[in-house]
Amino acid sequence: MADKDNKVKTRYNDAELVEFREIIERKLEKARADLALLTEAFTGANDNDTSDTSPTFKLLEEGSQVLGKEENSQLAARQQKFIRDLEAALIRIENKTYGVCRATGKLISKERLRAVPHATLSIDAKNQMSGKVQKISLPPNE
Repeated sequence: MADKDNKVKTRYNDAELVEFREIIERKLEKARADLALLTEAFTGANDNDTSDTSPTFKLLEEGSQVLGKEENSQLAARQQKFIRDLEAALIRIENKTYGVCRATGKLISKERLRAVPHATLSIDAKNQMSGKVQKISLPPNE
C-alpha cells in the first residue's frame, strides 16, 4: 500500500474513512434493532407464552422458557459487545487511527474492514495470535 510518492501508507484518507463510517453506521443501526428484539424476548415484554393457559401445560413449558430466556440473554450480551466494538471503531475514525493494526501498526486491508468493520488486527496478526493459543492448548505428543 504505497501512495504516489512511494511512501508506505500509514492511515486511510478522509474519503476512505467516510466509506467505513457509512458501513459501521448501517451495522450499528441493525445491531441496535436486533438488540431491542433480543432484550424484548429476554425480558418477556410482548409475551405470547402460556401464562393464560392451564397450569398443567404451563409446568411443561417453564423449563423451555427459562432456557430460551437464558439463550436470549447471552445473545443480547454478545450483541451489546458488538455494538461497543462498532462504537469504538467510530471513535477511531474520528481520531484517524481507524484501520491500523494494533499489533503491527500497518494498515488492515480494506476487504477485511468491509467484512469486519470493527477489526483492530490484520489477518496476519490475528492468525499469529490464534496460532499461539493453539500451540498452548495442544496436548503433548507421545
